[in-house]
Amino acid sequence: MNGSRIAAVGHYQPARVLTNEELAGMVDTSDEWITSRVGIRTRHIAGPDEPVDELAAHAAAKALATAGLAPGDIDLVLVATSTAIDRSPNMAARVAARLGIPSPAAMDVNVVCAGFTHALATADHAVRAGAAVRALVIGADKMSDVTDWSDRTTCVLVGDGAGAAVVEASEQAGVGPVLWGSVPEMGHAVRIEGQPARFAQEGQSVYRWATTQLPAIARRACERAGLAPQDLAGVVLHQANLRIIEPLAEKLGAVNAVVARDVAESGNTSAASIPLALSKLVEQGRISTGDPVLLFGFGGNLSYAGQVVRCP
Repeated sequence: MNGSRIAAVGHYQPARVLTNEELAGMVDTSDEWITSRVGIRTRHIAGPDEPVDELAAHAAAKALATAGLAPGDIDLVLVATSTAIDRSPNMAARVAARLGIPSPAAMDVNVVCAGFTHALATADHAVRAGAAVRALVIGADKMSDVTDWSDRTTCVLVGDGAGAAVVEASEQAGVGPVLWGSVPEMGHAVRIEGQPARFAQEGQSVYRWATTQLPAIARRACERAGLAPQDLAGVVLHQANLRIIEPLAEKLGAVNAVVARDVAESGNTSAASIPLALSKLVEQGRISTGDPVLLFGFGGNLSYAGQVVRCP
């Protein structure tokens, strides 16, 4: 086998939907203020009895079923999350236990909003090296747990959910080379810290970085896959807000691509946002098997990671 491919995807969101109108009853905001600044209309919020690993397991089970696989077919579980409350057992081990995966390597990856694309690259590397044959790669976050619901600058952004991909060995590489990095000296611009942990960010700094620095980096990710942006059929950026997604996609130059805008109905779900949006595009038939799709995560730590994948 010369590479890896995504065999199937799946996603899960909690049943409760929180609208902008409901938020306007909680903090000093309005539907017009939220939609004009971030483009978000609704978000899904998990209940107190829905932990991160439950969200992750639902998405993973859907991906497994779509791929026609059994839990015993998986030998590596990677969960990208920054909202795990406990240090151990980690989310990957808990997901494996929920699904009945017998003896996988089980690791969490905390790169916040870029977590899924980092975890996907890690799975690709493991498969290429022969350390794994088939992996579950999951992005799952319960941002509502780390949100100050009295802070209108952050509470209007967040949502909960999970997305998953089955990654397996393949004769043809369906997961392109990753381009990843970070700006550690600006890591304070996006934070989940303190006791209790709370999400905070320096919105203008993140906006300037994302819209001025990241388009060139995203183009380089395409170059590593041997493609030009106009060759892409889909672009799935981290679903931060539409004021970042739309200018970044435009500057990238992916003129023929479907651009994911799931943030409008799901909010910013951190590590879940890319696999969640990708799974929806596949489910809706907006991208087709074999289509080249750029996945590009960015955010906390001011980290970024992107790769071109072939649609399952």
